[in-house]
Amino acid sequence: MLKVERIQVFYDAIQALKGLSFTVAQGEIVTLLGANGAGKSTTLKTISGLLQPRGGQIELDGKPLAGSAPHEIVRLGVAHVPEGRRIFPRLTVLENLKIGAYTRHGAAIGDDIERVFALFPRLKERARQSAGTLSGGEQQMLAIGRGLMACPRLLLLDEPSMGLAPILVEQIFAIILQINREGVTILLVEQNAAMALAVCHRGYVLETGTIILEGKASELAGNDRVRQAYLGG
Repeated sequence: MLKVERIQVFYDAIQALKGLSFTVAQGEIVTLLGANGAGKSTTLKTISGLLQPRGGQIELDGKPLAGSAPHEIVRLGVAHVPEGRRIFPRLTVLENLKIGAYTRHGAAIGDDIERVFALFPRLKERARQSAGTLSGGEQQMLAIGRGLMACPRLLLLDEPSMGLAPILVEQIFAIILQINREGVTILLVEQNAAMALAVCHRGYVLETGTIILEGKASELAGNDRVRQAYLGG
């Protein structure tokens, strides 16, 4: 489904991604692991068009993405839930969800809002509430729900558990699994490596803009280097 091939991304003179290559098959959950600054968020931003690579190719179902504007990439079926949620705090929950459907038109938008509310009943309770008054967990639910309003085939999730209490982390990851079971392919960036490897099919480990390990989730969870660096030994 997604093919990233030898992409190179720079911030001014600093190279953040150094010939990165990986794939995501339809129906998979694939995770990107790595320390802060490894290039994980940069990878997602490049796929979604927020950053443009200086070299390499990105393809979705064989069609090039690199060079496309972010809204065009959304229309092709890729939605990005960024690190830090980035909701619109002065707008209501319902208005935030409608913004997620900005590339779409028609009555189906109302049906999709109800699907989001079915996934996140708490959002339905707070539909008329300003998003900035929600708790951190509720804001993360809203950010994911807003991404789903684009009806993506590929969902890019950047640090969905950041700053959440353990019980909320479990809820968020249960919902990620449900979204995947409903047919959405997921590329996940997550500092909580144990949770990420518990839900994903495959993973890649990044270090300073390059992939140093890859494999099935079970293989990475059993790898000594991964366990020592990301799973507490």
